[in-house]
Amino acid sequence: MQHYKSLENIKLSQSWVTLGIFDGVHRGHQHVIRQLVSQAHQAKNPAVVVTFHPHPALVLSGKTLPIYLTTPDYRAELLEQLGVDIVITHPFNSQIANLTAAEFITRLNSHLNMRQLWIGYDFALGKDRKGTASELRQLGDEHGYVLEQALSYRENEQIVSSTWIRELLAVGNVGQAADLLGRPHRVGGVVVGGDKRGAGIGFPTANLTLPPTMARLQSGVYACYAWLGETRWKSVANFGIRPTFEDEPVTPRFEVHLLDFSGDIYGESLTVEFISFLREEQKFENIEALKAQIEKDVKEARQVLA
Repeated sequence: MQHYKSLENIKLSQSWVTLGIFDGVHRGHQHVIRQLVSQAHQAKNPAVVVTFHPHPALVLSGKTLPIYLTTPDYRAELLEQLGVDIVITHPFNSQIANLTAAEFITRLNSHLNMRQLWIGYDFALGKDRKGTASELRQLGDEHGYVLEQALSYRENEQIVSSTWIRELLAVGNVGQAADLLGRPHRVGGVVVGGDKRGAGIGFPTANLTLPPTMARLQSGVYACYAWLGETRWKSVANFGIRPTFEDEPVTPRFEVHLLDFSGDIYGESLTVEFISFLREEQKFENIEALKAQIEKDVKEARQVLA
């Protein structure tokens, strides 16, 4: 698969394209993209996904919002697993936001020469979201493509959406979030130095700094898998403000204890998959009480991950 960060160096003779954010590449996205890939390949055309970064909600609001379920590179990796031939992570800025649907489609089609354009059930394009399915279908008559609009994908009568998954993560329901994603939710980063309090009580942790734009997590303790290179480790993770040690408001921290592991991994990349929410974060009277609870957390995590 090829992953481009702009349209600049692309010139296709013809293609089948789907256009959207696809944050999370959840089961609803997968349902549409698998159909696109299958039919595009039957027609011997490349299957192309055009997505955007930064998220339009961040650009249009001008605020730092906890929104991302996936990074652009991880999203492209997931799309590759679905058989997509080309991913274009198109920059989104105020200039792009002010283009009309007709202007953006003209620009897109000059590079991709679309034969089909697939969109989601609620998709709208261009300034003020005026490029609805009706307008995009009319533009297809001008530019030589057929518009296909997917139906909503539902789980227990509710539409599967990135918004629903964010809401689940915010209350710690990582199990149902995984069902909707088709895999566990994951975060990653480079291990940074901490205050070494975990090591001091026998539970050393790897500390990750999560960007404020990643989807909000419920504070508390989780049973996880942590990937260090190609090796997966059973883990217990805590996301929160460490109330036993902190009296003043602090930035939440993400700390991961890899079970049965020893070694220095500062500066290494670590990816964490959330399997189960174990308990809410709480303040303990003393270090011994905290240590006793962590031992219980580790035991429960082993049972969950067995």
